[in-house]
Amino acid sequence: MTTTATSTTGPISSDARDWLRLKAAATELQALQVQDGSVPDTAAHEAAAGHVHTITAAVSALAPAFPHDARYLELLVADFDRWAGSGFGVPDFLDSLQAFQPQQHRINGLQHLVVFPMYTQNGSSNRFVEAVLIEVIWPEFIEGLEAGDYSNRLFVPIRFLDFTPGYDTNSAVLFPETVAVRETPTFTWGAIFADREAARFRRVLRAAADITSLQLPEDAAALLEDQELTQETFVMWDLIHDRTHMRGDLPFDPFMIKQRMPFFLYSLEELRCDLTAFRESVNIEKDEHADPEARRYAKLVQYAVIFDRIFRFAITGSRVRNYDGLGGQLLFAWMHQHHVLHWTDSKLSIDWDAAAGVVVELGAKIEELYWRSIDRPKTAHWLAAYELVSGTVTPHPASVWAKGPDALPLDGPPRGLTDQVLDDEFPLSMFYEALEKKMRPVIESTAGITAGSAADTATGSGTRAMNAA
Repeated sequence: MTTTATSTTGPISSDARDWLRLKAAATELQALQVQDGSVPDTAAHEAAAGHVHTITAAVSALAPAFPHDARYLELLVADFDRWAGSGFGVPDFLDSLQAFQPQQHRINGLQHLVVFPMYTQNGSSNRFVEAVLIEVIWPEFIEGLEAGDYSNRLFVPIRFLDFTPGYDTNSAVLFPETVAVRETPTFTWGAIFADREAARFRRVLRAAADITSLQLPEDAAALLEDQELTQETFVMWDLIHDRTHMRGDLPFDPFMIKQRMPFFLYSLEELRCDLTAFRESVNIEKDEHADPEARRYAKLVQYAVIFDRIFRFAITGSRVRNYDGLGGQLLFAWMHQHHVLHWTDSKLSIDWDAAAGVVVELGAKIEELYWRSIDRPKTAHWLAAYELVSGTVTPHPASVWAKGPDALPLDGPPRGLTDQVLDDEFPLSMFYEALEKKMRPVIESTAGITAGSAADTATGSGTRAMNAA
């Protein structure tokens, strides 16, 4: 590979010499680390020290290109030096993490160099040293939405320029809580790789529409042809979704942090946030006084929520407490049972004139559940949530929960109720079983995908027409 010299003032490319040195050293260092990020083998310390020296030298060489991150990069070098100097125990990068504040510089195209010992959500559970070269996505219409009714000061939409192996996975987020630190700080930002979300969406939707013979509306079909259009659509979706988690009539804390609870409650929380983004997008689209660009993207967000939920979420991952999968199943079944989604003559179709109202109605049902649950005991909330889901998605025939409250251990601790939830409490329908088999290679092919690698290869032979199986 031909490499370029590192610029000290302009943008850094993925083939910049110092970036490649840093990336290679971090990757080699990972081979010496154990899951908690330490390097316990003293025989490996000399090699580890050499890799750390290469990393810190590269960071220092690259730093002039990131003046907005100067203090963070300075402390990053200090954290690496302290880690190496103290014998490569469990790493602690709290000082540099607290100095990294990307939410303060949301400028379209602005780059960041991010290097931390961290696990990658939906990627690797190892707290290895990972390095990511990223770029902010911040179009003007998003600036307007965030400055108005959709404020979210913590939200940072980004795209990949290059990354180490922890991100050559399904991970599409960069969260500070994944970093190895000595104490938990107050988290002030969260970043989402909109380019990865958009690229895998486009690949999955193209295949799913082909398999199910779904005719896409013209504006929805445009998402398949334009990566930038799609990733900016996901930025709008994520902006509203992310801010929703702590807004609304919530049962104190919808995630009940550090508490074990039935996975279908997480399904409803994630779906609530997506359907809030959907509802707000319907409102923006209809608002004649809204920014025309925001109105155009608002319609695209509606397509994205429906298609990503019913085609990718529902059949991605294992069937072990797959809360995002269940959310996709619930949306599909709700639309089908309300006669706006049809599977007839082995062809899928959607009544777009009526679909928005039906989808918004599901969101209202979940919001009503939340509003009423403020006055309910925990167990009653769980039972009401199960009733909502099981009223649309059929539970497993062996489910204890499906037999009703009389079959459940209501007189014991809540954990007893959670233990009665089957790993696959709501199995895939016959439709989804057939679709999953057809879509499996396509879903698997999206691991590690980015905008640059998103060119669709022929997944086509054998994918068309589910009834051919």
